[in-house]
Amino acid sequence: MFVKELELGLDYEKAGLTAPDKAVSFTGYILENSAEYCSDRKRPAVLICPGGGYVFTSDREATPIAMSFLAAGISAFVLRYSCAPDGVRFPTQLCEAAAAMKVIRSHASEWNLDEKRIAVCGFSAGGHLAASLGVFWNSDLLKERGLGGESCRPDAMVLSYPVITSGPKAHRGSFENLLGDQANDEAMLTLTSLEKQVTADTPPAFLWHTWTDGGVPVQNSLLFASALAEQGIGAELHIYPRGGHGLSLGNLLTNTPDSVYPEIQDWITRAAQFVTGL
Repeated sequence: MFVKELELGLDYEKAGLTAPDKAVSFTGYILENSAEYCSDRKRPAVLICPGGGYVFTSDREATPIAMSFLAAGISAFVLRYSCAPDGVRFPTQLCEAAAAMKVIRSHASEWNLDEKRIAVCGFSAGGHLAASLGVFWNSDLLKERGLGGESCRPDAMVLSYPVITSGPKAHRGSFENLLGDQANDEAMLTLTSLEKQVTADTPPAFLWHTWTDGGVPVQNSLLFASALAEQGIGAELHIYPRGGHGLSLGNLLTNTPDSVYPEIQDWITRAAQFVTGL
């Protein structure tokens, strides 16, 4: 395995976006083949978008998640996308995720990646970003900014307690940070309410949530899963009976002792199997 700091190659000005004050961090954790046992193996990959309400990107949902996917034989890429304190607004983060996916796909051969098994994974607001890439990858929203299309397409989504809806069960703060002065604009709220944006082009999804999540209500995952079902798109959905918001791996590596939930810790194994089985 080697670690590589990557460039997005996103021209913010050309895309009609405000460049963030803080440069985006994009790190690849890339598994290498061995002449001893896997000289020509093509591996799955996952682009990870940590959560943080679109105001920061959580450490607990970044490198620890990458290490877990690596242990399952999946190369991982962590995107520390732009957040609200830098003055950026939708669709800046979406364009960054699309650009990151484009970089991964463009190096698939060099990095021994299976081009049919490149997923996007997100947590909370990062789940909103991951799902946004899933529903908008082929949209004019990206194409008019020089992105989108097959080069930016995720083959699957892994969504952990994702922010999805701007409706009654919304995590309102995420939408305020994402949309800024457009946070009360009904057209923008509808556009970014992702259960309303699922199309036949949306990739399959693995979702998990806890029933008692007090930060992002479980209905967010249920609404998205229902929208996928309406379009005949495959999904795997796990609802665990207890646990708060932002559990990450649910263990001591990523949580304080009072937030360890052994019963949710199998989600990463199931998610890795989902991606590997694409």
